[in-house]
Amino acid sequence: MDIEDTARVNLWFRHALLHKAQFLQLDVGYYRPVLIDEMSLVSRHLTRLQLKNIRLKDSFLDFSSCPALEHLVFESCKFDCAKISSSSAKRLSITKSYFSKTSRVRIAIPSLVSLQLDGFYDRTPVLETMPLLVDAFVRVLYCSKDFCSQSDSGDCGRENCQPCYGIKDNNCVLLEGLSEAKTLVLINKFGSFIFKRDLKWCPTFTKLKTLLLNEYWCVPDDFSLLACILQHAPVLENLILQIFSKGPKHRMKIKGDCHSMDRSLVISAHLEIVEIKCETVDKRVLKVLKYLSTFNILFSFKEIEILEGYDNDQYKVEEDKDEDSYEDEEENA
Repeated sequence: MDIEDTARVNLWFRHALLHKAQFLQLDVGYYRPVLIDEMSLVSRHLTRLQLKNIRLKDSFLDFSSCPALEHLVFESCKFDCAKISSSSAKRLSITKSYFSKTSRVRIAIPSLVSLQLDGFYDRTPVLETMPLLVDAFVRVLYCSKDFCSQSDSGDCGRENCQPCYGIKDNNCVLLEGLSEAKTLVLINKFGSFIFKRDLKWCPTFTKLKTLLLNEYWCVPDDFSLLACILQHAPVLENLILQIFSKGPKHRMKIKGDCHSMDRSLVISAHLEIVEIKCETVDKRVLKVLKYLSTFNILFSFKEIEILEGYDNDQYKVEEDKDEDSYEDEEENA
């Protein structure tokens, strides 16, 4: 895309704002993000902004002059900025987008009710306080620069390590900003250290009712991450572990029986539902079940549910199929 094409895109964008557009969607079909006008966005009418493959600067990402703006969607965008801010936005979705390689972009939107942060590139952004947050989905994939082959918590001890020490910050990056959520999905793939690093300053999730985690949080034989987050969720009611599956679908679901009278004091007294979703009950899954039993959460293979789309004989429980409980399975594993 040449300079003239870029100028036309910017002219169209400003033209739409002048005509009091309420919903503005811009999708540039180009192989790299196109720089949009660096002027501040000013509109009393705009309620939803949806951008794809756009390069954005600081001035544009200050939405203080858009008091009606409630919904922000960014896909495959590039953020050349220090901060994304709004006092009115309620929903924010950022997917497959690029942040800075050398600093952390701050997301300062205290009005947020719903957040999706999925598959971003480079440095993880800092989430500032969001007291109204209801639900959040955060998935960290291979494209995160917060990864070190020598450390899973961002402190390898090598002074010249850019992932661990390239940014001088000693504060919580994600979890503090998510601490007011009622429903939370936290997924980490390919070993980014950002969540484990954050747990050094783990906040208390005072409103959290439903929590979904993947196997990153409970890889045998180290369950310290799962233990930490459970201990900091005092009103948790639903715990879902989607573990050791290659794709988004899971072949089986195992429900846990929560014994409230004998429950460990270190987890929520309100916990009612514990679900394990997996492909097969192998040794790793058995170890997760055994760990959860230390909180008096028990599982029976008579309670296994085959999820929709799978035949009953497609799945297997490894070792002795006649056993009813995971304790016996673990002994035979």
